[in-house]
Amino acid sequence: MAVADILKADLGWVILFGFVTGIPAAIISGPLFANYISRNIHINAPKLEEETITYTSYPSVSLVLSIIGIPILLIVINTVLNSALFEINTGIPTAIKKWIQMIGHPFSALILANLIAIYLLGIKRGVAKETLLKITTKSMSSAGIIILLTGAGGVFKQMLVNTGTGEMLANYFANAGIPIIVFAFIAAVFIRILQGSATVAMITSAGITAPLLASNVSEIDKALLVIAIASGASILSHVNDSGFWLVSNYLGLTEKQTFKSWTIMTTLLALVGFATVSIISLFL
Repeated sequence: MAVADILKADLGWVILFGFVTGIPAAIISGPLFANYISRNIHINAPKLEEETITYTSYPSVSLVLSIIGIPILLIVINTVLNSALFEINTGIPTAIKKWIQMIGHPFSALILANLIAIYLLGIKRGVAKETLLKITTKSMSSAGIIILLTGAGGVFKQMLVNTGTGEMLANYFANAGIPIIVFAFIAAVFIRILQGSATVAMITSAGITAPLLASNVSEIDKALLVIAIASGASILSHVNDSGFWLVSNYLGLTEKQTFKSWTIMTTLLALVGFATVSIISLFL
């Protein structure tokens, strides 16, 4: 969402192309690669410690998936209704389109999903208000870091614009014949490898790429740029990445096993994702 905001990309198109791109990426880096690497690495299943909180029942999988799908569905519907496909008169009342536009905005859709989750997964199941407060407060710690990085990325982007650096880079890459989608991917790759964090890599790369965008860049091209940056920022997870240690510790893997499995998997994910985006960009 932060990258889409920096590039002024429509989140609905980002979700749509992210879904399309994610299918081959998930298949290749998931079951296909897992089938190969499982023959080369063997570990015993980790023993889970007893939970301190005992639940008598759990919410159904369909309920959880429905709650997760609510904001995605609302954002995509809003995008489709406000796209060029529905510029002509389709018989949909204006009032309905305005309501959908309001609740389909990313902020409104996510707030609505949170409220539904708090009620259905918390209040309705008898979870204490103190517990709900603790859960929501804990989630803000992660959000705070992302907000800080988003702000820093925005400042960096504006510095490139105001100093004319963005225009200079744009002219340089235009003369060199390097497509901006390739530049965005490579920038994300280098930042990811150098410092480890995918979040920092995505936001920084978006800040570098945003000033290079011409005024006539379509919403589809912006969405594809977001996915290209996300692909580059996913590559080669290593010891500087907290996700590397999360996987290693939870699954009981050694550092060498984590490199052979997790690091290679993220690299496949990035390369397949970028390849798919590049192919899509040739036809749209």
